[in-house]
Amino acid sequence: MSRHTRIQGLIIKDHKILLIRGYEYSTGISFWVIPGGHRESGESEEECLVREMREETHLEVRVEKLLIEQAFPLDGPNAVNKSFLCTPTGGQLRPGSEPEDDNFEIAALRWFDLRDEKSWSINLKKDPYTYPQLVNIRKILGYTT
Repeated sequence: MSRHTRIQGLIIKDHKILLIRGYEYSTGISFWVIPGGHRESGESEEECLVREMREETHLEVRVEKLLIEQAFPLDGPNAVNKSFLCTPTGGQLRPGSEPEDDNFEIAALRWFDLRDEKSWSINLKKDPYTYPQLVNIRKILGYTT
């Protein structure tokens, strides 16, 4: 299964998007990221997304639609992110795990207000991976012009 396409879920509630705070043991670096991951063998994109949301946030979701498909060169040549709007249908929001990566911990979950970028942490605004995606999401959803 190709690891070049990352499937991620945009869970938006009351104008806020849910992000996970990841922590890498080997580097000691923590960062905010949109929940998601890569497909397992024989898994559809929707099945991947439902599984990843359950693993990382403990939420059950309904996949609504593909919002953004974009190349993402920071992940290497031919890398693509596919971002789907998701609606929670059950579960209890709490940090989950990343069973495929022993070097990574989900340290926290947090809602970020899409209407007010000024309220975001400086670390998020400096993030070369997640921040550009959030800027694009805000624009597509009509939060900026």
